[in-house]
Amino acid sequence: MTTNFRTRKSTLGLLYILHSSANVERTCPLTRESRMVLTMLLLAGAGGATFIAAAPFVLGAAGFTAAGIAAGSVAAKMMGAAAVANGGGVAAGGVVAILQSAGAAGLSAAANAAVGVGGAALGALIAL
Repeated sequence: MTTNFRTRKSTLGLLYILHSSANVERTCPLTRESRMVLTMLLLAGAGGATFIAAAPFVLGAAGFTAAGIAAGSVAAKMMGAAAVANGGGVAAGGVVAILQSAGAAGLSAAANAAVGVGGAALGALIAL
């Protein structure tokens, strides 16, 4: 296979663009600290959004469903442990009760905010 001048020129141009974009230190007008803050903010936002979107799926997978606690699930084991610890019943306002409420009715605005803050904090920690 022979390559003509035009093909070689476009290949060299593409390699130059890739090399230039990979060398951000030289071409980016932002300081290193500014890039670090920007990266932290982006990862914090992504972490918060991911946690908010994933929370209903995680609750369902753990066994906190709209129909109640799924038999044989992590939620059932938590409920059993809470019942033993409380003398046979699950305390209202306890962790199991709150998670079951969230699994059945969804997360409230305050709960979404708390989950988002947790995800944002984890995203910011990953950036460090």
